[in-house]
Amino acid sequence: RLSPTLDVEHHQVRFLGDLVLNLWDCGGQDAFFESYFERDRETIFRSVELLIYVFDIESNSTENDFDHFRGVLEAIEENSPDARIFVLIHKMDLVAEEDRNAILEDRQELIAETCRECHVEHFQCFGTSIWDETLYKAWSEIVT
Repeated sequence: RLSPTLDVEHHQVRFLGDLVLNLWDCGGQDAFFESYFERDRETIFRSVELLIYVFDIESNSTENDFDHFRGVLEAIEENSPDARIFVLIHKMDLVAEEDRNAILEDRQELIAETCRECHVEHFQCFGTSIWDETLYKAWSEIVT
């Protein structure tokens, strides 16, 4: 059973000998964002090399979602300006197939506008689902 992340989960994964991957999984619920941006801002966003931000396409609060995204971009620009940024528009399988491309393009444009507002020039955006190959394809792009 898949469940949402609550608060912040931090994991260290050691692989390829001495390489350590620090994973910070930050829950998307409103109650946690204050902590990310105030109490833990420097801890979470310092020395980030790669950010994967996930939008839930089913969300009914797009304006709030983009406020949070803007806050994350600002924290990254302040603490880790060289971080690579990837954005997943997730659960695309829940969008009617005939509407997917239009909805994906619309959301990608909103993401691009927000990135420009925050002076983020380089980012990649992917529509994804756990039920098809899109998440695997996005991950393949991210790790290369």
